[in-house]
Amino acid sequence: MRRNNRYSLIPLVAAVHDRLGNVQIFLAEDLQEILKIEPPAVVAYSFMSFDLDEMKNEIELLHSRNYTLIAGGPHVTARSSELLKLGFDHLFIGDGEQNLIRFLEGEEQPVFDGVSERVSLDDYPPFCAELDLFMPIEITRGCAFNCAYCQTPFIGGHKPRHRSVEQIVYYCQIGLKKHRVVARFISPNSFGYGSIDGIRPSAELIDTLLFELKKIGMREIYFGTFPSDVRPESVNGEVLKVIKKYVNNRSIIVGAQSGSEEILKKIHRGHSAEELLRAVELILEHGFTPHVDFIFGFPFETDDDRQKTLSLIEKLIEMGCKIHAHTFMPLPGTELEKVGSAIMPEWFRKRIAQLSAKGKLDGYWQKQQQLSQKMANR
Repeated sequence: MRRNNRYSLIPLVAAVHDRLGNVQIFLAEDLQEILKIEPPAVVAYSFMSFDLDEMKNEIELLHSRNYTLIAGGPHVTARSSELLKLGFDHLFIGDGEQNLIRFLEGEEQPVFDGVSERVSLDDYPPFCAELDLFMPIEITRGCAFNCAYCQTPFIGGHKPRHRSVEQIVYYCQIGLKKHRVVARFISPNSFGYGSIDGIRPSAELIDTLLFELKKIGMREIYFGTFPSDVRPESVNGEVLKVIKKYVNNRSIIVGAQSGSEEILKKIHRGHSAEELLRAVELILEHGFTPHVDFIFGFPFETDDDRQKTLSLIEKLIEMGCKIHAHTFMPLPGTELEKVGSAIMPEWFRKRIAQLSAKGKLDGYWQKQQQLSQKMANR
């Protein structure tokens, strides 16, 4: 377990602990901790695509010492055949909970398919309180959109699945017994919670959820902020009035990604810059600060596209927004995985750096620029 895979591994640990009490679970942070456990043992990995090169020697060593190596996650779902050749014994694509349990109960196959057979979130715990492993509660898995740069619908499916209010409240009550008094959530679009299409808000259900959480004694609730961002299409006055009654966050993260209509169409965002502006105006009217996501460096951007993005950013800043910046990365399994690494001219980078220096823009866009190059060269 490393910092960047906690949200992937904790629900799997919770599922195993909940269903298979006879399985011993050890959490290792590095190779030396793994080697303290003698085979036969199963070593489970979940990792990002850009982590793989650094792991190859470790995988080769463990494979040579007869550990059983299994893996899941975004890269595995996109590159299962490549990883079987690398030395993994069993791979888990898509949803992992049910198939990991099947494997530990004795079922054997090279690739366990959690894409064609999806799980219900209500069937599995969101964290493992008994082992003091907590994380934000995943309230929705799957995304109705098909953004060309994103792995979310590829991994979780295009049909959103929601955890029920009853189950969310139940696990928050368990957390309260361990003094976990802050509620945070994971969702590709938190304002789409409970809706059939994952887009149109079910303000009544969101109200019920947040009311019940306050009722049981949650001291702080964060909704519509990391790690449960918001789509512009799902922002309306009704849902904003609802969350304002309950939440502690004063900002809402909303995705724009580009100020160019041409780029928005090419990346299949499904909304226009005007729709984004409408959402931002509503968020401001209800007393929240919009924290607006942008992705820089799409290789097919022109200088005209970049100027339009900068113009929108400057307008948003004048309105009172903050900007959260990302650099495009060609992720495996996405439509844009073969287009190359991010391209950002020096004049554009300087403009972004100036906004960052003024405190108007944040994010790990500079680090991601290096990762983008690394991904494209794999």
